[in-house]
Amino acid sequence: MPSRAIHPTSHADAEPGLGVLRLADIGLDAPRALLARFGLTLVEVAPDAPIPGSYWGAPEAGIIGTTVYARADTPVHSLLHEAGHLIVLPPDKRASVHTDATDSVIEEDAVCVLQGLLADVLPGVGRHRLWADMDAWGYTFRLGSARAYVEQDAEHAWDWLRQHGLVDAAGTLVLPE
Repeated sequence: MPSRAIHPTSHADAEPGLGVLRLADIGLDAPRALLARFGLTLVEVAPDAPIPGSYWGAPEAGIIGTTVYARADTPVHSLLHEAGHLIVLPPDKRASVHTDATDSVIEEDAVCVLQGLLADVLPGVGRHRLWADMDAWGYTFRLGSARAYVEQDAEHAWDWLRQHGLVDAAGTLVLPE
């Protein structure tokens, strides 16, 4: 049975991940450039405004078509997760995405692996920080942590990413020119 990441369903009772890295901590330039390499646009939303296309609600990132929406208080892991959902889709399917990109467990699992690889490209982020932030935020995995999932329980996700040309045989992210 696949190990699947599950976001917390409510931030009303307790705010998970108070110390997680936010977009304000790293700025927009590097994430915007990274997303552009995959044909995506990052749009900053005004503070306290609703985030268009956010599945979980603010401050989590949102997606509509080829656009990822985020605020300064959006966690970096959320931005990369939602962008990952668009990256794993063929470009012709991206236009129809609004809020929820997939109902496929394997794509969800692949996105959980991919977001760590994307984090390695962002200065000051990296996969280890991202995995710790995912755990702090409330993602859950069968083995107890994002890192354990990616390193020990995600063979099917790694295979899926290889088959779709997103990582090479060594597991290195393939970045478009």
